[in-house]
Amino acid sequence: MTLSRPLTLHSLDPAMVEVAAALHEAAGFHEPWNARAFAELLAMPGTAGSMALAGDDPVGQALWRVAADEAEILTICTLPERRRAGAGRLLLDAAITAASAAGAHRLFLEVAVDNTAALGLYRASGFTEEGRRRGYYRGPDGVRDALILARAI
Repeated sequence: MTLSRPLTLHSLDPAMVEVAAALHEAAGFHEPWNARAFAELLAMPGTAGSMALAGDDPVGQALWRVAADEAEILTICTLPERRRAGAGRLLLDAAITAASAAGAHRLFLEVAVDNTAALGLYRASGFTEEGRRRGYYRGPDGVRDALILARAI
């Protein structure tokens, strides 16, 4: 029997961009962000993130940006084999808490219309549909719309 290791959160800092990029790719994004993209985003004012670890192993991450009284989750992901084990909720809660502490009153994110697991998590966390971006996500099977979701914080 394998014991699962408890999840912990660590701030996503510039020293972790290579790990962040590898995690983003392993999470299954069709166009994953590279280390340079993570470094550039983290260098932007108001941008921060968290990485979820099981022991020393990265299993998920979230990156968000706060501007004035609004915040946006730029990316949130977990490894496929670690989904539905609490990492996504932990990361989402961390983003909500950090955005609120930074003065945001509203939080936005975009999610593919067919990402039912993520939609379930976001709706359970109080997000509602605010709009749609047609053809926003590209994948090997074509393009998909993104739903724009938001919630008060």
